Amino acid sequence: MNFMRIEPPIVIAEIGCNHKGDLEIAKEMILTAKVFCKVDAVKFQKRSVKEILTPEEYNAPHPNPYHSYGKTYGEHREFLEFSLEQHLELKKLCDEQGITYSCSVWDLTSAKEIASLDPPFIKIPSALSDNYEVLGWLCSNYSGDIHVSTGMTTKHEIKSIVDFFIKHKRNHDLVLYHCTSGYPIEFKDACLLEIVRLRKEYGDIVKAIGFSGHHNGIAIDIAAYTLGASIIERHYTLDRTWKGTDHAASLEPDGLRKLKRDLMAAYEALQFKQVDILEIEEPQRRKLRWNRNQ
Repeated sequence: MNFMRIEPPIVIAEIGCNHKGDLEIAKEMILTAKVFCKVDAVKFQKRSVKEILTPEEYNAPHPNPYHSYGKTYGEHREFLEFSLEQHLELKKLCDEQGITYSCSVWDLTSAKEIASLDPPFIKIPSALSDNYEVLGWLCSNYSGDIHVSTGMTTKHEIKSIVDFFIKHKRNHDLVLYHCTSGYPIEFKDACLLEIVRLRKEYGDIVKAIGFSGHHNGIAIDIAAYTLGASIIERHYTLDRTWKGTDHAASLEPDGLRKLKRDLMAAYEALQFKQVDILEIEEPQRRKLRWNRNQ
């Protein structure tokens, strides 16, 4: 791992479906992320629900009825979906505000739809990390960066994913995220040293290494950054008590703001001394060194 190359941190606020299916809440989350939290990007999710669920799964009850927005799991998922036109409206707001819009895609139809909006990057969630139908279509038809989470993905599968991007000559557009797929997870399950392994094995092959965190708090994100994850993604909500299963593993605006602040502080601090005695040290040296009169 090359500690001489410290990239500025990029912070992505993963809105996902935490907007509760309400476009106005989604817009408020964009504005808050930009103006108050000062993060770099927001990310939504797009699903073609009947494409990814079997009829039995669609018509089954939500496993946690309290968090359901419909009578069945399929209706719940449909309620939380925005149309392509609504995603375009959200992207336009992001463009106006100077914050990057992106989206995770959960199926081929959604990949094609979001690619038509031409965002700077599209995310592949851990559930689809080695779905080569989706990856192949994006490699051939979408020119932006492709971010891939590696939760619940084996080391062999990760290597196969990287090899696939090399074969398609798109590896320099690939961002690999270390991720543990749990909501939320305990600190012991964050396994941050996997970032070092990804950086060592693929740091010179892919565009960047990222970290998608599902833990509570913001302490270990700084560790992830110093270990080599230049892109930090965290789930984001306006209220962690809202109905929905992702809110508990999300940061509220003040937490997201502090995360960005602390990562920028770490970035500023991660450098070597350019001279032996810094300018701020000169008066202290003259005043405090035992041999100051020499």
